[in-house]
Order: sequence, then C-alpha cells, then structure tokens
Amino acid sequence: MNIKATLIAVSESLFDRHGFTATGMDKLTRGAGISSRTLYKHAGSKSALIASVLSEREKRFLRRLEVTSTAALFKALEDWVRVEGCRNCLFLRAYGETGGDTPEVAEVVLAHKARMIEKIADIVALETGRADDPQLVEQIVVLFEGATAAAVYRGERAVVAAGKAATTLVQRACV
Repeated sequence: MNIKATLIAVSESLFDRHGFTATGMDKLTRGAGISSRTLYKHAGSKSALIASVLSEREKRFLRRLEVTSTAALFKALEDWVRVEGCRNCLFLRAYGETGGDTPEVAEVVLAHKARMIEKIADIVALETGRADDPQLVEQIVVLFEGATAAAVYRGERAVVAAGKAATTLVQRACV
C-alpha cells in the first residue's frame, strides 16, 4: 500500500472512531507512521484529508449499492453495518463537526448525498415504473438515513426494519 492510501485508510479509521475534531494531525501521523511533513505533502491540509477520506469511503460504499431494488438497497446497508460497523454516517458527522463551513468537506458531503438520492430515485423508478415520485423517494431516503442513525444503538435490526418499511411503501406504490 502506498503512503497516501495508508494515510487515507488510517485517517478514516481514526476519524470514524474518534471524530474529526478530536483527531489531531499528531494522532494521524502516529497512526500512519509518517512525519508531519510527509502527511502535509500527501494530504495538503486536514480539510483536504477529510475530503479525500470521504471520497474514498464513498467509492467503497457505492460499490455495495450497485443494486436494483429497495430490498437489495437495505440488504447492502445491512451488510455494510455488519462489516464496517456503524457510528452513524461519516459524511453527516463530517458535515456536522465542520458546521458545513469547510468548503472541501461540504462539497464532498453534499455531492455524496445528492448521488444517494439519485440512486434511490433510480431504484424507485425501476421498481414502480414511474420516473418521478419525489414523495416516495424522500420517504425511502429518510428510512435509509434513519436506519443508519438507529444502527448506532440498535445494530443491524434497525436496517432490517427500515428495509421492510421501504419495501412495503414501494409495493403499495405499485398497486
């Protein structure tokens, strides 16, 4: 693994475990086993590093979401929670900790959430045969985000319950 990949992997783990604010550059350099000079050379700034971490996490997450049904979408989230763990959505945590005031972070977070909504809209359109159902899309988005948040203390069963509710909503929309 190259230095930048190692730095991103270590940073993601530390940010996820301790938060963005509580994870200082010294903790990042120790975790990655690099000097602060090397960290800044490969990351630029802490904000740029956070944006890189989120971009890499998104790639991994979206690969899991290459699905065509609501049931499969929530199954993918359930698998994610089981494999990756869940301390709530890292994107929303980054946005919250930076107050949405850090352009590099806000841009990555908002673009990710827009892609998630688009993915859910595509799945809803496939399942219902209707290209535009913003109310149903919004309901599925809220169930997906809510399941991610509830999984922090309820585990996978929160995702399973939300998935069943989402599937029911889609089935009703098809009638």
